[in-house]
Amino acid sequence: MVTGANSGLGRATATELARHGARVVLAVRDTAAGERAADGIRADCPGAALEVRRLDLASLASVRAFADAFLADHARCDLLVNNAGLVVLGPGGRTADGFELHFGTNHLGHFALTGLLLPVLAGRVVSLSSVTHKGKRLDLDGPHRPSVAYGISKLATTVFGLELDRRLRAAGSPVSSVVAHPGVTDTNLTPRAVAGRGWLVRQAGRLNPLLTQPLARGVLPQLYAATAPGVRGGQFFGPAGWREWRGPVTEVEPSDEARDPAVGRRLWTVSEKLTGVRFLP
Repeated sequence: MVTGANSGLGRATATELARHGARVVLAVRDTAAGERAADGIRADCPGAALEVRRLDLASLASVRAFADAFLADHARCDLLVNNAGLVVLGPGGRTADGFELHFGTNHLGHFALTGLLLPVLAGRVVSLSSVTHKGKRLDLDGPHRPSVAYGISKLATTVFGLELDRRLRAAGSPVSSVVAHPGVTDTNLTPRAVAGRGWLVRQAGRLNPLLTQPLARGVLPQLYAATAPGVRGGQFFGPAGWREWRGPVTEVEPSDEARDPAVGRRLWTVSEKLTGVRFLP
């Protein structure tokens, strides 16, 4: 299962998994866009086994409905890639449940989804982090500038992936939790974030080729985390180059804040309270 699989890193991940014979669930907010993505994947990978299912991570009701429907149809999920994410550089927004938009979507939605699907998870959970998690503190009180709020949400994603690994191991679960980040990759995330902000769009278009790596390279850390033999729970993969912006896949280090077990416990308690989803004590 890949969240946000209709475009960017999610679609690239779904494509490569399908190419190698996996049956892939495309968990997407816009099912029409998901069906177009599925058609494109089938064109690249004839015979690809795909399902498109609606999932809006900014709505806990949608997350629960998605999980209920999936559990009714499937007894097993070998891989969950918590890929979907958003960054909004304009005025701050709120989720359907009233949470800050980045934190509610990028972290809380995936926290709830993972917990609800845990009964059928059988392999790995991959959580998609970002280099922007470094230098951030888990300050959930805000308000924060949107760019800071995004980095905090990705710190939360990283903390969650590492805390999930601790709890899975303590519970003796065969499931492993791994974290990855794509460096600075040329996807549609930045153009969407600056939509309607003409000068930013022009600057992003000029800088992208100089600062970013292509999608085909940026997707490799999460594919490695998802499929490489010998990957262990708690590992974190990203690009090997300068400041982890680009380059070949390597194991990288999370920030001190992200690896702190006390921060992990605090985030877990807050996430359970806000989502109403409790799992892995």
